[in-house]
Amino acid sequence: MSTVNTQPLWQPDPERIAQAQVTRFQTWAAEHHGAPSEGGYPALHRWSVDHLDMFWKAVVEWFDVRFSTPYARVLGDRSMPGAQWFPGATLNYAEHALRAAETRGDEPALLHVDETHEPRPVTWAELRRQVGSLAAELRALGVRPGDRVSGYLPNIPQAVVALLATAAVGGVWTSCAPDFGARSVLDRFQQVEPVVLFTVDGYRYGGKEHDRREIVAELRRELPTLRAVVHIPLLGTEAPEGAVEWADLTSADATPVFEQVPFDHPLWVLYSSGTTGLPKAIVQSQGGILIEHLKQLGLHCDLGPEDRFFWYTSTGWMMWNFLVSGLLTGTTIVLYDGSPGYPDTGAQWRIAERTEATLYGTSAAYVMACRKAGVHPARDFDLSTVQCVATTGSPLPPDGFRWLHDEVRDDLWIASVSGGTDVCSCFAGAVPTLPVHIGELQAPGLGTDLQSWDPSGKPLIDEVGELVVTNPMPSMPIYFWNDPDGSRYHDSYFDTYPGVWRHGDWITLTSRGSVVIHGRSDSTLNRQGVRMGSADIYEAVERLPEIRESLVVGVEQPDGGYWMPLFVHLVPGAVLDEALLDKVKHTIREQLSPRHVPDEIIEVPGIPHTLTGKRIEVPVKRLLQGTPMEKAVNPGSIDNLDLLPFYEDLARKRA
Repeated sequence: MSTVNTQPLWQPDPERIAQAQVTRFQTWAAEHHGAPSEGGYPALHRWSVDHLDMFWKAVVEWFDVRFSTPYARVLGDRSMPGAQWFPGATLNYAEHALRAAETRGDEPALLHVDETHEPRPVTWAELRRQVGSLAAELRALGVRPGDRVSGYLPNIPQAVVALLATAAVGGVWTSCAPDFGARSVLDRFQQVEPVVLFTVDGYRYGGKEHDRREIVAELRRELPTLRAVVHIPLLGTEAPEGAVEWADLTSADATPVFEQVPFDHPLWVLYSSGTTGLPKAIVQSQGGILIEHLKQLGLHCDLGPEDRFFWYTSTGWMMWNFLVSGLLTGTTIVLYDGSPGYPDTGAQWRIAERTEATLYGTSAAYVMACRKAGVHPARDFDLSTVQCVATTGSPLPPDGFRWLHDEVRDDLWIASVSGGTDVCSCFAGAVPTLPVHIGELQAPGLGTDLQSWDPSGKPLIDEVGELVVTNPMPSMPIYFWNDPDGSRYHDSYFDTYPGVWRHGDWITLTSRGSVVIHGRSDSTLNRQGVRMGSADIYEAVERLPEIRESLVVGVEQPDGGYWMPLFVHLVPGAVLDEALLDKVKHTIREQLSPRHVPDEIIEVPGIPHTLTGKRIEVPVKRLLQGTPMEKAVNPGSIDNLDLLPFYEDLARKRA
């Protein structure tokens, strides 16, 4: 097991430990709430899960959360799902996100960067003014608390303004990135029936302009609940007929009015694909996200007013929402809208340099691409401000840790983090006061009773098991949209171990308290942290007349790579030639997104199923990872065992 690496790769020095906000919090919580004053982070973590109510009470006091009506108690019902946090309390997320404007009006709240790599600031005062103006206009348009407001937008300041203005009026925000095709967007937005749509005319990526006006027109046609469409002319085109200009809604000199909403009032809808049906429309609360993100960004990421926070993301991924929450800690956030590798692979390091980022977050895949491309960040860029490089999306392999240590700085805090859209946070990852070991996440998060369980629900140490969380977290979904009896929510996380959250990842908790993530334990596809359902791909591909049936799996590779093959069973007479390969890729790219395009398309003699007719994705994935047939498959449950040697042979050839 990984506990062989006894020597840490990095250790924070005593001064850094003393200055970390989590250390100051522990000292204060020991005085005021009975937290342990000795024993460092492990003792604080133990206390935070053993005394959950006391821990979260300490968090809201430490960060001075403003309740306009007080709470009756911290935790009403503790059951999962259905835990009730801070019943009776009212507050507003956007009010907290703009709090720094009261004292730091002239300093930058946002640094916007496009592919020219020139940062453009938006001050706290200007951000607050625009949010105030837009919130008033949303109210004038009839947007009421609980109404949904949607954005088809890249990672630009207008997206942040629109989210905060929506939260200010008590609306429910939801967004998709403009590289999503119309079908992908409608599969999401049609579920929640938005009343307003913010949209660009197009976007720039990889040095090219991508016109999205036709897709916007289709969205308008297919979303009958829209009362207003707001046009943001990123490419400089005229507003289409009936649309409202962004500039007209954000020009007033207005102080924002913040609707005071119940703690569990919905803040936003995120989407995560299961293996069947439409993407899950996950609803998280204003109060739950507020306090979870204060904990995560303030204590775990150690962010404050002196920091600059850059994470490479798009508005279609929960990391964008997490990035925006950097404002809660008074931090300047960096919004990069463009290709992660344009004009060259080193692009993100250049942005970190130019924005003087202190915490820079990216994907494990990008780190490995830099390593492969021979990028030398420390040699080619001034990264003296960067204290921490964080990675997510997939586990950072050992070579990635070594490369960051060697090529960025040997005194670099490397935070590999793991969480999920489902909680819009991390289960495990960054702790500024703990050592970093190669291939490991530093520790489970505060207030998160993270465990590794075997199939019978027995906790494991130094062994691979299912990632479970045995206590409620404030940012767990309050519900899924259009799931009136809660059955889809229950079946997504709570059907394996009643009352315990099962996330769908393989995990090892080491005897020294660190965490190793091994990839998905189910068949959900995970492309750079964006979870996608195989059902979306089947629906698109199997409309093509040449394809009888298909099977897609995502296979975590030993070197940290991720291989996503699509297996196709053709109709008699069809041939998998270049033309058909192009047709399949084009269909997926246009109807879903470029991210859904498989790495390889492979013709197979047939697709294996269970006896009840379900495609067997997990057993095929395990065969492709080299698991022997007798361990990967229950032969009594398969409709045609003769199809499986093909996948076994393929694994052997690839190995």
